[in-house]
Amino acid sequence: MLMLGFCVLAPMGDAMAKLLGETVPLTQLLITRFGVQAAILFPLALLTARSLRLTPRVFRLTILRTLLHIVGIGAMFTSLRFLPLADAIAIAFVMPFIMLLLGRYVLNETVGARRLAACCVGFIGTLLVIQPSFANVGAPALLPLLVAVVFALFMLVTRQIAKEADPISLQAVSGLIATLLLGLALLIPSDAPVMQLVRPDPTTLAMLLGIGVLGTVAHLLMTWSLRFAPSATLAPMQYLEIPVATIIGFLIFRDWPNGMAMLGICITIAAGLYIVFREQRMTRAAPPAA
Repeated sequence: MLMLGFCVLAPMGDAMAKLLGETVPLTQLLITRFGVQAAILFPLALLTARSLRLTPRVFRLTILRTLLHIVGIGAMFTSLRFLPLADAIAIAFVMPFIMLLLGRYVLNETVGARRLAACCVGFIGTLLVIQPSFANVGAPALLPLLVAVVFALFMLVTRQIAKEADPISLQAVSGLIATLLLGLALLIPSDAPVMQLVRPDPTTLAMLLGIGVLGTVAHLLMTWSLRFAPSATLAPMQYLEIPVATIIGFLIFRDWPNGMAMLGICITIAAGLYIVFREQRMTRAAPPAA
């Protein structure tokens, strides 16, 4: 359920970023996104008496996690300027497949042949959804692939520290680190459009804050979920972002997949649900711990 909440909220934030991408520079989008995260979670951590202290190992991994987070979100926000919402998210869904392999070969998590096969089927469904045509889309079509690789590494690092750090404290510290790094970047003189600042009108400001709130809550849910289930189980569930993004894309941008893409959506949902049910069955069949 925690990962399902992430799958609903994350595309909503991406849709807002797509709406603002033409008028608000990328760095301003990012610093608002992470600044809101820090502004929400630092007071929450203090009010609930959570410790903000991290061990040296966790702090180093948190810095790495934050850098990956900045790059991943920045690449996704940039791709949304050129691609439909559902297409950008669907292309990025090479990530669960990468995460499954990382869980098996890096974290030594058990990944059976049936779950691996179901993930491959889900990936085939994703290819049907995106119907890739790089000749028509051009270089921006590669950005979601960068997002996939970066967020696979992001989830791997999160998995390494999720059981050692409180999720709220972790996200609060990460938000502060990202805001400081992006703020320092803005101090460097540059004529690059992505490094400029604009004065938002009330509607734009509300949407900027909305991106921060949705992103904060979504990734907090994702971090919580990794405390209770292995990444190899959770990663395929993120395929559910595709139908959610498709619905949001239609409601806001009037983008709707054709028949082949709809078939792909059904395949990805079926593959993800199979893995969930398979995991539940294996858990019930496992002997109780002594």
